[in-house]
Amino acid sequence: MSTEQTDTLIVGGGQAGIAMSEHLSKHAVPHIVLEKNRTAEAWRTGRWDSLVANGPAWHDRFPNLTFQGNNPDEFVTKDRFAEYLIDYAAMIKAPIREGVEVLQADRLAGEAGFRVKTSEGEIIAKRIVAATGAFQHPVIPPIVPETVGVEQIHSFNYKNPDALPDGAVMVVGAGSSGAQIADELNRAGRKVFLSVGPHDRPPRRYRGRDFVWWLGVLGLWDVAALEPGTEHVTISVSGAYGGRTMDFRRLAGEGVILTGRTNAYSDGVLSFSDDLQANVAGGDANYLEMLDLADAYVARNGLDLPEEPQARETFPDPECLTNPLSEIDLAAEGVSAIIWATGFRQDFDWLKVDAFDEKGAPIHQRGVSVAPDVYFLGLPWQSRRGSAFLWGVWHDAKHVADQIAIQRAYLDYDGQAAIVPAAAE
Repeated sequence: MSTEQTDTLIVGGGQAGIAMSEHLSKHAVPHIVLEKNRTAEAWRTGRWDSLVANGPAWHDRFPNLTFQGNNPDEFVTKDRFAEYLIDYAAMIKAPIREGVEVLQADRLAGEAGFRVKTSEGEIIAKRIVAATGAFQHPVIPPIVPETVGVEQIHSFNYKNPDALPDGAVMVVGAGSSGAQIADELNRAGRKVFLSVGPHDRPPRRYRGRDFVWWLGVLGLWDVAALEPGTEHVTISVSGAYGGRTMDFRRLAGEGVILTGRTNAYSDGVLSFSDDLQANVAGGDANYLEMLDLADAYVARNGLDLPEEPQARETFPDPECLTNPLSEIDLAAEGVSAIIWATGFRQDFDWLKVDAFDEKGAPIHQRGVSVAPDVYFLGLPWQSRRGSAFLWGVWHDAKHVADQIAIQRAYLDYDGQAAIVPAAAE
């Protein structure tokens, strides 16, 4: 049986792999997309039942297809989002092979390319694009032993309040996922504790415009990570219930008990850092900064957008904020479940090249790896703040595809005059 060959192998059939396929097709680059599950599997079966997109439909999409049948300002459901990706892949005729897992990729000896072992056999590829994204493996910190009589799950595996055992719930992590889950559980009548760390907290809407619009006109979507660590800033925003600003004082006023960051467990007691007030204040400062920038933009451009002074009004400080808890006894509080909204880790162990730092993170420039013929797509802050969004990954894919096309053009040179495509802007 002969080994299959292709120019470029894309690993991952989610939004990054689909975007990459589209741009490679425009350059007439032969390629294959391998997806170990189904297209858009994380949207189909991962995350909770009521999840909606965090951005409106007019914004969170690929440039060449709208969410047909949805209001442009709607925050579409996760099922609709999955349908959109599946429809887009079909529209561009992406050569996706579902149910094929990449096991290992090794560089060929003495020649260009890679030998890629998959669950369906071997493939020889001249280039590899790792498009597995940023949300690969849910991370649960080793704080509470598994032997403790409390159910522990990651936010990725949370489905709905009824799927949890009866009792109170501890939600660790107040980014978009943790805050939305805590809100849902509280609305369902559960007693909820929410562990809040440092975060950004943008307004959902201000002066008649969604915050994604403000980030766009203010040029903030294109901001690169300015210093180490800034690419991991937690953002708390929600499109749930029609879209509301995520305000932790409001949540606490509705019954959620806020705590500082979760840092230790001993003998049935979960303890917290003394940082809740500072973390909430930091989120408030980020919120007010956005309002200030928006007001200045309106004044500078003479826009007829209504003033919104009530946006600067604050909810009363709840008791849990003025007198933060230092610990809780899980049994005494009736906590039956802990939901860890604590992020994900990447896993590129299958890719046997020298392209990673000491923490296993890819070393790259806008997705072009330091390892020849290796590319990455779908990384947080790959080129800008918007890289993790649908439209952002589409633009990053264009840059990576352009670089692949340029390399192919140089390799086609046979010693005679050649026309080499201009570098991507």
